[in-house]
Amino acid sequence: MSAQSGRDYRDDEVEDDASVTELREAEVDAALHGQRLDKTLVAIAPEFSRSYLQTLIAGGHVWLDGRAAGTASRRVQAGQRLRVELVPTSESQAFRAEAMDLSIVHEDEQVIVVDKPAGLVVHPAAGNWTGTLMNGLLAHHPGALALPRAGIVHRLDKDTSGLMVVAKTLVAMTALTRDIAARAVQREYLALAHGAWPVGETRIEAPIARDPRLRTRMAVVAGGKPARTDVSLIATRDEVSALRCRLHTGRTHQIRVHLASRGHPLLADALYGGRPLLGLQRQALHAARLAFAHPSSGEPLQFEAPPPSDFATAWHKVIG
Repeated sequence: MSAQSGRDYRDDEVEDDASVTELREAEVDAALHGQRLDKTLVAIAPEFSRSYLQTLIAGGHVWLDGRAAGTASRRVQAGQRLRVELVPTSESQAFRAEAMDLSIVHEDEQVIVVDKPAGLVVHPAAGNWTGTLMNGLLAHHPGALALPRAGIVHRLDKDTSGLMVVAKTLVAMTALTRDIAARAVQREYLALAHGAWPVGETRIEAPIARDPRLRTRMAVVAGGKPARTDVSLIATRDEVSALRCRLHTGRTHQIRVHLASRGHPLLADALYGGRPLLGLQRQALHAARLAFAHPSSGEPLQFEAPPPSDFATAWHKVIG
């Protein structure tokens, strides 16, 4: 089965290959008669995964004898003319530099400490392939392109604000990843939760895994990954508690899950049962303090970031 290929330049000027569409055509030979369409496409475009080719079929980018092919399971017939438009996927365009204003608290040759605003996604994923912190980091320093995840060693949820450390070199990334795993990086958060939290410090050690009943959530699940959060009460007013939370592990949604498991979800955290209150429309969580050893010198570094205005206003209504 021989394929003819050509590039279709939709614009007069194309800045890079990610915006180029390639067309390939071939005639189905006798050896492929009765084969599934997606398997047949592998013969035309063997360098692409079958799952990618299936998305092209579903997206209307594959034709048989001039008509949209329909489904991946369709059986082809010898002599049919097969045409496929190899369009770039959203994923293939995710690792692009995008200039954006980053609130940089500290930067040297090895690390960057960023104060992430609420609403900014850290890493590209389904539904957010562009406009992420990673895209901004790629524009900020070109060396990020050579690093896994552009040097991102830990994440904050989209609607959580506050401090993150990002590696600028592979040496720094290795050291920071090791220190996070060894619980040598200190991360403290401010949180506003529903209900009156007990006085003093509470240690929560409860394993976390994907919620078996709702896959978009995490939950305390027997057999999940170990997770520990230390929670200290700062103040309580009108059934809202101002808390300081220290992470010892970094599981997905850890503070949100641990507090909700005790019946105290974060304000405005709809995913875990929180309600909008005190003017907050996003989960009431802010990464306020970050401390770690510099990956090259070993010098202890510590950074603090005041919460953004929406959180600060609600916080002061509670602590007075």
